[in-house]
Amino acid sequence: MERLVKVYDTNFVKWAKDKPEVLSLSADLTGGCEIRDFQATYPDRFYSMGIAEQNMHSFAGGLASEGYVPFIHTFAVFIYRRSLDQVHMSIAHPNAKVRMVGSVPGVTSPAGATHQAMDDIGVMRTVPNMTIIECGDATDVESFFPLSEQVDGPIYVRVLRGEMPRLFNTPMAINKSRMLSDGDDIVLLSSGVCTEEAMRAVHAIQKQGITVHHRHVTCLKPFDDQELMDAIKKSKHGVLTMENHNVLGGLGSIVADKMAEQGIAQKLYKIGIQDEYMHGGSKLYLMKRYGLDAMAVVKKVEEMLDKTLNITEDMLEDFHFELMNDDTRALGV
Repeated sequence: MERLVKVYDTNFVKWAKDKPEVLSLSADLTGGCEIRDFQATYPDRFYSMGIAEQNMHSFAGGLASEGYVPFIHTFAVFIYRRSLDQVHMSIAHPNAKVRMVGSVPGVTSPAGATHQAMDDIGVMRTVPNMTIIECGDATDVESFFPLSEQVDGPIYVRVLRGEMPRLFNTPMAINKSRMLSDGDDIVLLSSGVCTEEAMRAVHAIQKQGITVHHRHVTCLKPFDDQELMDAIKKSKHGVLTMENHNVLGGLGSIVADKMAEQGIAQKLYKIGIQDEYMHGGSKLYLMKRYGLDAMAVVKKVEEMLDKTLNITEDMLEDFHFELMNDDTRALGV
């Protein structure tokens, strides 16, 4: 599996080359959000705002009113938790073309509860005019920039930094998830960094003769993917959501709302942060500690099927991914 580094900064610099209206704002986290190359390449289009997120948000709203397209950069938790009033009044209420780029959400932050955005999707969903995107691999990060041009209003994006895999070779899209495998026994919907673990689990589960309709969800608001909802309707044993977020308010809640609206009488199971604060640690440690890894999927599928699958950790270790297309029907099975 291909793994890449500095994906955000490299592609931000490339995409913004002929777009003088695009500006980059940092809340004293230029290195932490991997935007040093943008700063070096376009110093006149870079603003270091200090540790003053509320001011940065209001400043960005003002820039947008003058025709600029500011990209706000800080850790995801500081985008919304410190500055929600400014998100509403300076950015969303005027429907400003501001891109709020949140790094290290949830388990991707090693710094404990003060730096872990666990309820950001749930909070930002309630903000009118807001589009919400979550990246799960290098292709998602790369394709965020051209995708952002389609949105004439504010965007909140959970972005990845550091080393990341390339799981897909087709870009993300508004209101369209990627189908990674097909089947009608269960539906599995994963987002963000959870998709890599979900793919490992699906590979092992399908070897047991269980068919899984697996989709990677990047667009969380708006959420009108009818192909996804139709797959849930056909599922024999229900739908399982998996997210790097509190089980309240995020992907699982979004799916529950849509199922209720459409009268879909299927059972919904959720994998996510179980309405608790996390302590610090590496991403892999936190995913295992809080039940967001491949084995958590296996255990939940056993619950859905009321069946023991006899899948162990060592059966997952040697699996490597190929590039996944939207129309991929199976993962090496």
